[in-house]
Amino acid sequence: MKASTFQTLIIGLLCLAVAGLSGGLYNQYQHLAELQSKNTQYQQTLDTLQRDSNALKDTQEKLQYALKDLKQMVDTGEQQANTLDPMLDQWAQEIQELRDGLAARVTEADLTALRARLEHVEQQLVNLKTQPSTPLSPATAKPKKTARPKPTPLSPPFSVLSVESRGGERFLAVAPPNSRSLRDVRLLHSGEQFGAWHLKVLEPNSAIFAVVAQPDQTVPLP
Repeated sequence: MKASTFQTLIIGLLCLAVAGLSGGLYNQYQHLAELQSKNTQYQQTLDTLQRDSNALKDTQEKLQYALKDLKQMVDTGEQQANTLDPMLDQWAQEIQELRDGLAARVTEADLTALRARLEHVEQQLVNLKTQPSTPLSPATAKPKKTARPKPTPLSPPFSVLSVESRGGERFLAVAPPNSRSLRDVRLLHSGEQFGAWHLKVLEPNSAIFAVVAQPDQTVPLP
């Protein structure tokens, strides 16, 4: 074999080897690029899962706070029901006692006397209608109305501790006088009551309470 032919053969083999290596390297490069692309996709998916996990944690915390507030509202409603039921029973008993007392006091003689008084009043009305009307003299003119004295404010059966905000709503924290136990503290919302004192309006600097058979009472806030 000639030297030139042998060199040509060697060069050809080297070219084939280089071409094979180049093809292998190109395939490895493409495989590496695919792996990098998949790694990027996996990283994006992992970031999305992490964001979703954080969002779920935030939602879980909000639900826990809402559940806590709901439990506190239920406990407050049970306390109010426990306070209101004995009062309703007591009022029903007092009303029944008043009815029994009135039924025992009213006798036939009382009804006869009342009937006689009504007949007398009716006769006086008839006499007044038949008499000619006369102008009123200054001495018989209606007296001027005198200003009624202002009622004395009542002392509430509780001590006002503070005003608290729960879920955007304002609550009045009260406790029995001279009480230092946290178990005795109650949160009153508008429409709720402590004993016979019914909270109507919680203003910025005072609380307005309705009391049975009494005018509204204003209690200053601390």
